Amino acid sequence: MLAMNYRGPYRVRADHRKPDPVIEHPQDAIVRVTRSCICGSDLHLYHGLVPDTRVGSTFGHEFTGIVEEVGAGVQHLKKGDHVLVPFNIFCGSCFFCQKELFGNCHNTNPEATAVGGIFGYSHTAGGYDGGQAEYVRVPFADIGPTVIPSDIEPDDAVLLTDAFPTGYQAAEMGGIEEGDTVVVFGAGPVGLFAARSAWLLGAGRVIVVDHLEYRLAFAKRFAPCEVVNFREVHDMALHLKKMTDGLGPDVCIDAVGAEAAGSAMQRLTGVVVPLQGGAATVLHWCINSVRKGGTVSIVGVYGPTFNMVPIGNAVNKGLTLRMNQASVKRHLPRLIEHIQAGRVKPSEIITHRIPLEEVGEAYHLFSSKLDNCIKPVLIPPRAALAH
Repeated sequence: MLAMNYRGPYRVRADHRKPDPVIEHPQDAIVRVTRSCICGSDLHLYHGLVPDTRVGSTFGHEFTGIVEEVGAGVQHLKKGDHVLVPFNIFCGSCFFCQKELFGNCHNTNPEATAVGGIFGYSHTAGGYDGGQAEYVRVPFADIGPTVIPSDIEPDDAVLLTDAFPTGYQAAEMGGIEEGDTVVVFGAGPVGLFAARSAWLLGAGRVIVVDHLEYRLAFAKRFAPCEVVNFREVHDMALHLKKMTDGLGPDVCIDAVGAEAAGSAMQRLTGVVVPLQGGAATVLHWCINSVRKGGTVSIVGVYGPTFNMVPIGNAVNKGLTLRMNQASVKRHLPRLIEHIQAGRVKPSEIITHRIPLEEVGEAYHLFSSKLDNCIKPVLIPPRAALAH
C-alpha cells in the first residue's frame, strides 16, 4: 500500500511498498483512510526530537476511514462504517480508562508508564503505525472508533480525532469561570481550538500569543480574540499584566510545547543541544504571567526528560497546574453537538489539502510555515470512494 515512510530527521517520503496491515487480534479492525492530518506534534518526530522514532515508521494520529475488515471479537463496528479514530489507543477497561483517562491507558503501551498508546508516534508511544497511509490496523476497535454522524463532513470529523478535543480539553483544564481572561500561547490548530473553546466555556476575554503574523491574523478571524506578537514584547509577564489591570490573566494555556521560540537559551538547551525535554519558554511565560491563584493548562508536547521550570514561582503564587494528553472519546459527544448546532466548524482551519503521494512536500510546507499554512490534510488515492 501507499504510506508515509520516515527515513530520518527531515526525511519522509511516500512509499508504495509498505505491506498492508492485517488483523492481529480479534478486537482489531482494518480501516481504509479517507482523511489524515499532519499535526504540529508530528513535526517533533519529523525534526528528530522524539526518542525511539524508528526508520520505516508511518506517522499520523489524526485520521478517518472506512472499516474494511473486523476481527472476530468486534461487535459494534461493521464493514462499510465511516469512522473517526481518536489518537489515543486505549482498552476501555483498565484502572485509568475507567476514570476516562484514555490517554493514560495501562494496557496499550508497554514502553512507558505514563502515556498510553498513540497511533504513529514512535515506539515511546507503543510503536503503532499511523494513518498517513491507505490502510491502518486499529486495535480495540469496539472501544475507540466512533461512527461519523451523517450530518458531519469528513473534513470536520478528522479534526475531532485530536486537534479540536485537545484544544477543548486545554480550555476545560483551565477551569474557566464566567468572565475570565484567558491567554493562549500558540496560534497553531490546537491553540486556535483552545481559544475558540474558551469562549464556549464562558471566558470574557481571550488573548492569543504567537510570532507569525499570518497565524495571528487567522486567530483574530477564527477565535475571535485579541493577539500579541511576542517578537514585539520585551517582557511577556509584564506585558500581560499591563493588559490585565496589573493582576495577570486568570488562565494561561500552553499550546506550543517543546519547540517554542522566544528564548535563545531555552532553544539551545531544549532543541539544538537537547539537555532538557524541549524549550520550556512558554511554561515560564505561563507561570510568570498568570495571576496569583490562577491556573496553567498544558497540552503542548514535551519530552520525558526534565525541563527547567520555575516551580518555585508556581508554589509562591498558589497556582493550579493541569496537564495531560486529551481524552478524545470523553469529549466527542459535546463537540459533535457543538458542530451540529453550528457553533464551531472545525474544517475552517484547514488551509491545504494535499495528495498522500506528496507527503514529503506536505511536511516541508507545514514545518517551514510556507504559503500561510495552518493545517494540512492528506488525501489518500482512494478517499473519493468514501462517498
